[in-house]
Amino acid sequence: MTLTDKKIIITRAQGQTSEAREIFRKNGAEVFDLPSLVIGPPDDWSPLDDALKEITTFDWIIFSSANGVKNVADRMNEMGLSLSKISKTVQIAAVGRKTASLLLALDAKISFVPPSFVADSLVEYFPQNQKGLKLFIPRVQTGGRSILSDSFKLKGAEVTEVAAYESSCPKDIPQKTIEALNSGKIDIIAFTSGKTVINTVSLLKKYFGENWLKLIEKIKLVSIGPQTTISCKKLIRKPDNEASPHDLEGLLQACLELNFN
Repeated sequence: MTLTDKKIIITRAQGQTSEAREIFRKNGAEVFDLPSLVIGPPDDWSPLDDALKEITTFDWIIFSSANGVKNVADRMNEMGLSLSKISKTVQIAAVGRKTASLLLALDAKISFVPPSFVADSLVEYFPQNQKGLKLFIPRVQTGGRSILSDSFKLKGAEVTEVAAYESSCPKDIPQKTIEALNSGKIDIIAFTSGKTVINTVSLLKKYFGENWLKLIEKIKLVSIGPQTTISCKKLIRKPDNEASPHDLEGLLQACLELNFN
């Protein structure tokens, strides 16, 4: 099975499309970019900086995204700290393959990666009784889920949750992608997070007005995971397939499984 002759839109953060593009092109697809997230700093660095000053007092740092890892690592470096050194005394949990690989690239020791690449799996399989644990959770400023924080608090943990980055909607759709949509050439739109669904819909409305939904009604929709599927159902329709595992390789496999007959 390949995606030869298939034209696919991959919704990713700006600056994070190259890996996805390469994976899909290797399988024969023609990839059209639709960057649907702009990753930037939080409105205020102070809460993160304050937490990092006390980083050695935590039992665990829990990363649910590569963006969180990058910004925390950068702020730590500015303070003369490093995730590599900290991970020798503070345990680190990582949700997802990309999050884990970035930590490993920074020479940080990872104590736990849940079997499924979603926050719910981390809560379910967490390797330690949470009662009395002191947890640090860096996260997106707006639009993220609070399941980690809420679940751990219910189990008696002391949770410090702070914004490490913000994601917002880009202003534009690349012209090549607009032309492909207008000509009816796109076969698949692949969504990589709930927020990419929200922002893609916003961009489609901006460029195509009331016609946006009709424009994509015959295009197959593929979701990277359960929360992305929920957003698709709410704002567009039920996706034609959902990735498992919930990463880019899983997304590719979910696209390969589609029936175009």
